[in-house]
Amino acid sequence: MSEFRYKQVIIFRSDLKLSKGKIAAQAGHGAVSASEEARKHNREWWKNWVGEGQCKIVVKVKDEKEILKLEREAKALALPYALIIDRGLTEIPPGTITCLGIGPAPSEIIDKLTGKLPLL
Repeated sequence: MSEFRYKQVIIFRSDLKLSKGKIAAQAGHGAVSASEEARKHNREWWKNWVGEGQCKIVVKVKDEKEILKLEREAKALALPYALIIDRGLTEIPPGTITCLGIGPAPSEIIDKLTGKLPLL
């Protein structure tokens, strides 16, 4: 299969300058949390995504303002999503928004929101 019909996108704030390990941990939170939302509320999308191999794309935005705008747009499109807010135990203050997981959902819908964002 050359193209995935379903995908998940994890969106990071590039202004935070997180370590690679912190990025990996936060990406895990975003992927699992958004996937659980899809499993609960969009089971067919979730099942198809799992069956295809769980395509994930990681992209970036400038700041918190951009990530919150994408969260509102994901909600308006009824996409499964999870906004990840750090507890502040390691690198950043408590309550810092680090990333947003969107999907799994049909690729063409997610691409309307995230298709032009640069890769992390």
